[in-house]
Amino acid sequence: MPTINRPLVTLAVAVALALLGFAGAAQSALSNQLADHGSPYLAMHGADPVHWQEWGEKALSQARQENKLLFVSSGYFACHWCHVMQQESFRNKEIAALLNRHFIPVKVDRELNPALDAHLIDFVERTRGYAGWPLNAFITPQGYPLIGTLYLPAKDFHTLLSRLAEQWLAADAELKQLAEQTSAELGSARMSNEATLPPGLGDALSATLVSSALAQGDEFHGGFGSENKFPSVPQLEALLETYTRSRDPRLEQFLRLTLSQMASQGLRDQLGGGFFRYTVDPDWQLPHFEKMLYDNALLARLYLDAAGLLQAPQYAHIGRQTLDFMLEELSTDEGALRASLSAVDDRNVEGGYYLWQRDEFEAALSPAEYSMAQLFWGLDKPPQLEHGHHLVQATSIEAVAQRLQLPVSRVQDLLASAQTKLLEQRQLRKLPRDDKIVAAWNGLALSALTRGAQLEQGERYRQAAQRLSRYLGQVLWNGKSLARARDGSNALGEAALEDYAYVAAGLLDWAMLSNSAPALSTAKQLVESAWQRFYSETGWRLSDTSLLRYGSGRAALADDALPSASGILIQTTLELAALTDNDKLRHRALVAVHNSANLASEEPFWYATHVRALLTAQTLGASGSSPR
Repeated sequence: MPTINRPLVTLAVAVALALLGFAGAAQSALSNQLADHGSPYLAMHGADPVHWQEWGEKALSQARQENKLLFVSSGYFACHWCHVMQQESFRNKEIAALLNRHFIPVKVDRELNPALDAHLIDFVERTRGYAGWPLNAFITPQGYPLIGTLYLPAKDFHTLLSRLAEQWLAADAELKQLAEQTSAELGSARMSNEATLPPGLGDALSATLVSSALAQGDEFHGGFGSENKFPSVPQLEALLETYTRSRDPRLEQFLRLTLSQMASQGLRDQLGGGFFRYTVDPDWQLPHFEKMLYDNALLARLYLDAAGLLQAPQYAHIGRQTLDFMLEELSTDEGALRASLSAVDDRNVEGGYYLWQRDEFEAALSPAEYSMAQLFWGLDKPPQLEHGHHLVQATSIEAVAQRLQLPVSRVQDLLASAQTKLLEQRQLRKLPRDDKIVAAWNGLALSALTRGAQLEQGERYRQAAQRLSRYLGQVLWNGKSLARARDGSNALGEAALEDYAYVAAGLLDWAMLSNSAPALSTAKQLVESAWQRFYSETGWRLSDTSLLRYGSGRAALADDALPSASGILIQTTLELAALTDNDKLRHRALVAVHNSANLASEEPFWYATHVRALLTAQTLGASGSSPR
């Protein structure tokens, strides 16, 4: 549900959070439109008593016709708190009646409509200081966001709906004006056509990024945050690249600590490989158990890069295991990769697929294996969760060997056999998954597989990358436009900037490794199309068609769980321009880099991908050669 907090922007919209009362309104003639939808997330809301609509002109037209606020709820299939709010609120008949009577209820799969979701996330972050999913926003019939919330218990949600309904009936004109004023205050970007960068700007910003990151970093457990912990891959990638230039020992220590903690503690699945999305504590112990393709693709590449740059072969092992998880658990017959594995198992237990009771350990393991497991995973302590133990490394293999008075090699053998037996038992359990294929995330996966293909004995990853590149270039790209996602043979959603940016980057990575002319050609087409669709004199647009009247332009897009799409497109464009000696592309990218510099200077931590793009521009500006 939460994300790492960002600085709060104080706005007049806060007034709307004190709404009071309840009153009647005309019942809408709508009905739930989500049954049998191609999105598993939307389809699971098809039986709710809420009259859910899909986001689009039809829903806004209905809102204008009836002069009602739209209630737009965005989430995704693997999200634990999305499931909780559905059970508590969206299947509550009294709450459903409130929503149906006073609002136009709209359900959004954020994975199919990333531009809308990103705009609403930005609005909530900038008016509340934090955001996450389920994301619930109230939008005027004219398309301006009014207020936004995250998960609320049913009682609080009922109160909010009741109060907002009365306030809208009493003062809809004032609330419309407030929403429009808020969007104007947040404003659009001031852009220039300047393409010249001050000498050394990239180095200066990377030094500022390091200072900012170390100031925010957890010196005991690694990572960033004091309440929960996200992998923060965009920041770690930028810091790793900065380390290759500075060799700062403080930065090296922080990177090693963070990478080791993420791999050995609760963020990572110690049996099947792969990473969960985040932990709910600052010590990396207890995750929300969803596994997303994008996290694992980003982390696989990060660990493989870190293995070489930090001379740490254990990170290469983690990277390989993460790629293996992706191929074994998420691959489709067509060569693409599925979106996610649910946090909730088939018994509706959050994390149930991954948790163990003591009697299950005793039944599956030999006495010697169990003695080892008790020490290595801390099973001599009470379970961390109601439904059992989540496997987290409690000590080192060497410490276990000393305690049991066994050779280290013997403990390693016991650990390997225990992991095999437990994994075999776990595979008898059932875990729902989201089978849709998301373009952007598969682009990230192609970059990760391309990196894996460069390893010794990396042929498996090379073959997977080749199949995925063909899927991206021949199935998702039709020569004119990119599909956001597919469910079987059906196209879903509308491609956004991130789809074009990540897919282009993945195809360029593959083309440069394999000398694939088709991949290089498609990458160039995607890059050129992205600039035409998503960039203008007013800044970056997340979508080339937007019904939401908010966030019309940005000088740069910030990093979140995913790297900044504008930063990735700039980086890819600079590398493509260097490879093909294309001055037009190079100039376009340098103008965008120049326009992003102020934001990157003010908040380098949140614009780490743009700092990397500035470094690339600095490196390629004089030589015109590719760094890869």
